[in-house]
Amino acid sequence: MIDLTERVAIVTGASRGIGRDTALALARAGADLVLLARSEDRLRVVAEEIEQLGRRALPLKADVTVAEQVTAAVTEAKRQYGRIDVLVNNAGITRDGLLLRMKREDWNAVIETNLTSVYLCCQAVLPHMLRARYGRIINITSVLGQMGNAGQTNYAASKAGIIGFTKALAREVASRNITVNAIAPGFIETAMTEALDEKRRQELIASIPLGRVGEGRDVAAGVVFLASEAAGYITGQVLNINGGIYM
Repeated sequence: MIDLTERVAIVTGASRGIGRDTALALARAGADLVLLARSEDRLRVVAEEIEQLGRRALPLKADVTVAEQVTAAVTEAKRQYGRIDVLVNNAGITRDGLLLRMKREDWNAVIETNLTSVYLCCQAVLPHMLRARYGRIINITSVLGQMGNAGQTNYAASKAGIIGFTKALAREVASRNITVNAIAPGFIETAMTEALDEKRRQELIASIPLGRVGEGRDVAAGVVFLASEAAGYITGQVLNINGGIYM
């Protein structure tokens, strides 16, 4: 069983979906959590769930596209916990549309939230990890960053960018015992998949070799593994959790 006792993990986009499931899984493994999102009320609910598991939780309202808010959140996390061991960059949005009609603001919003936030959060935590000569950075990308999807050029570009970023940063910080990996989920039960009509949902399931849409806990299990000592010799990799839809 993976033991993350005494580790402190920051999870962005932690108020719901994959972020919430990831935060809870890390807590069950023994970690204390710093929760970042724009919804303060939802963060408090997740924090209470973590505390019921016997772990500490620090909910911090922050827009991860704003450098000053990211820096302030990381500074507060370090002040309260004294260390930062794990960063999970999970925050993400979609603004779908065919490229010919895509508005510039929809392109910018997705790139800023999904990709630029990864740069900002990594830059904020790295000084602490470098001094400690230890760190686990886990970036949530997507199968769509590998295979693409019509109507999602902005999303696919942002998620593909995370993969390149992950590999480059892994090379930069490996000598300080900091690993940087990515997880590429396939189609996971989220608000986006819940909005699909039944016909499209069944078509989607038929395209997945394992015959089901994934759950947040599937992704969370991968995060816990990559955050652990068992994954200490793994860096610069993309862990595909997609039911076989892209091999």
